Amino acid sequence: MANPFELPRFYMPHPARLNPHLERARAHSKAWAREMGMLEGSGIWDEKDLDSHDYALLCAYTHPEASAEELELVTDWYVWVFFFDDHFLDVFKRTRDTTGAKAYLDRIPAFMPVGPGGTAPDEPANQVEAGLADLWARTVPGMSEDWQHRFKESTRHLLEESLWELANINDERVANPVEYIEMRRKVGGAPWSAHLVEHAVQAEVPAAIAASRPMRVLKDTFADGVHLRNDLFSYQRETQEEGELANAVLVLERFLGCPTQEAADRVNDLLTSRLQQFEHTALTEIAPLLQEHALGPQAAADVLTYIRGLQDWQAGGHEWHMRSSRYMNGTVQGTPSSPSTPLPAGPLGLGTSAARIVPSLIASMPARLRSFSHVPFQVTGHLPLPELHMPYEARLNPHLERSREHTVAWSRRTGLLEPQPGVPASGHWTEAKLRDYDFPLCAAGLHPKGSPRALDLASDWLAWGTYGDDYYPAAFGRTPGGPAAAKLHNERLLTFMPLLLGVMPQPQYAMERGLADLWSRTVGPMPVEARRELRAAVRTMLDAWVWELGNEQQHRIPDPVDYIEMRRKTFGSDLTMVLSRFEHRLPPELARSRPVRAMENAAADYGCMTNDLHSYQKEIQFQGELHNAVLVVENFFDCDRMTARDIVADLMNSRMREFEHVVTTQLPALFREFDLDERARAAVEKYAEDLQNWMSGILVWHRDCHRYGEADLLRHHGAAVTSLAPSPPGPFGAPEGLGTSGARVGAGL
Repeated sequence: MANPFELPRFYMPHPARLNPHLERARAHSKAWAREMGMLEGSGIWDEKDLDSHDYALLCAYTHPEASAEELELVTDWYVWVFFFDDHFLDVFKRTRDTTGAKAYLDRIPAFMPVGPGGTAPDEPANQVEAGLADLWARTVPGMSEDWQHRFKESTRHLLEESLWELANINDERVANPVEYIEMRRKVGGAPWSAHLVEHAVQAEVPAAIAASRPMRVLKDTFADGVHLRNDLFSYQRETQEEGELANAVLVLERFLGCPTQEAADRVNDLLTSRLQQFEHTALTEIAPLLQEHALGPQAAADVLTYIRGLQDWQAGGHEWHMRSSRYMNGTVQGTPSSPSTPLPAGPLGLGTSAARIVPSLIASMPARLRSFSHVPFQVTGHLPLPELHMPYEARLNPHLERSREHTVAWSRRTGLLEPQPGVPASGHWTEAKLRDYDFPLCAAGLHPKGSPRALDLASDWLAWGTYGDDYYPAAFGRTPGGPAAAKLHNERLLTFMPLLLGVMPQPQYAMERGLADLWSRTVGPMPVEARRELRAAVRTMLDAWVWELGNEQQHRIPDPVDYIEMRRKTFGSDLTMVLSRFEHRLPPELARSRPVRAMENAAADYGCMTNDLHSYQKEIQFQGELHNAVLVVENFFDCDRMTARDIVADLMNSRMREFEHVVTTQLPALFREFDLDERARAAVEKYAEDLQNWMSGILVWHRDCHRYGEADLLRHHGAAVTSLAPSPPGPFGAPEGLGTSGARVGAGL
């Protein structure tokens, strides 16, 4: 069978190494698989299958420094997880038995008891349960309960999200790129592998930082790298033999409408970008994180050992894919290889995979440099807007005019409209600007049936959040210590969101006065847990603004996946959705369910990209920004802005279609799964309606307010910059020309 495409040149920044205990692990894993009933008579594998897949080789490459005993344990885990994958495919995917699959998956978490008092069921019902019971008992001794909880959760996601794949097969539906990346992390198993790396290298991530952004990004970029690489090698088997629809090459083929080879090359570009995001995070964010949490030398050593373990996994996983009979690997970069080849193709001998590092670095250098070489304040002109799919009619709250006057009065009272002594950049809003920005119009679309008081409160939250979004780059974005100062600013703001009302300091300036007032007016009817969730959502937004400042300091256009995921936070999506979820009293298990989270993320992305399309000229030409989806796409695809605009619009529209799919298909299934009564169903349906209002209201506001039009920008920001023609970077990458000297001030400090 001819290969559907030629495998691309992969970015390989680390050499692969082979564990010396490979043969022992091969013998042990075969004996263990036979003992668990996975070979003869299983109907899934026989001995020849296991030999040809060679999971011991995978683990010997991905865990080169593990002891013999540890390598045996890790190899058994991978034999188990691949057996599960093939067993689930044969028993449930091919038969499309969703009911049986759910019953099968519901039993599995019981075989992962956490803590000293946990017990597993006595009798496993199949090979998957038997293998898991044995592995869990051999794995958890010596590991903290925090790690056990994290590993159990990732194992549960790995298994349960197979239902998402099965549902898409039943519906003959190919996911959009953002949905695919999110769900592939769960069903693909690489986060599970990352937790197993902690065990293999005997270096747990400290609980204090396990949920932090830097550690999450390391795990996510590792996962994306593993999955995208696997999708390139497995495309032929999955699409031509198994009828799979969950493959990144297929996803981009459909989304971009391009040939398979081009889709494969784009997947490889994304794989490279994710690996470079891993490196960037490790180099720039880990040391400050360790310092911030005052972690000692041993914790720092554990984190660095873990990072090295993830790098070993990436390099070794590539070498295994070049050899395993599961995958398309007959020709890699024009060099024949064979599953029986004992060492990497190309230069032979221990350690010679390092010979491929330099060519891969050279090949990836143009894209890496492009991310740091954008010239700010280029004249873009107005970006014409394409057709956007909006199936929901926008409705406006009848109390709009009243709230318009209220928000002006509130902003004046809290100090948002006047310069404040000792507070830099505090005078960047005027009443005229505020009326042009018209936040009550946005709130009126988001809450068409809200009371006058509720509409006032929503309008004030929008005004405060947008003021902060404008204020942070103005106050902290042009000085070397800006991100650190912004962090201190955030810590001060957090004191105005106490879980117990009445316990807060005296606010001293506009953002503090505004937040203190909003918090007091909002959380009165909330239980403490809901207040904690709202406080966390505000902090997420504040921390995301600091992330933007860090990129500005480095003059770095973000990686596309990192941008989309952080954009939800910088836009304040979590904040508005937390408030809405509380209003409808969604139980935690429903709020955390896959359909509800998918619905929220799709809506958030639609809203964020609505903003990016409308604000392109404001951000790129007038503010010298780097955080805009159109610019991110321009940089990633190395294309013109109109092509990038169309890709962003297509992605917006695909997220809207995903939202519609969730509402019409997945919510009814969720109701049946949880056996919800009419009241609970109505709450979820009302929340879905609120998200529909959220998207349609945001679109109407962007079209009708006076914040983004070219005439509005000239009025708000001045006309000087628009007289410039785009100019190339100066000798050090700075913009040149009349009016651009201000852009170089921060670089010169």
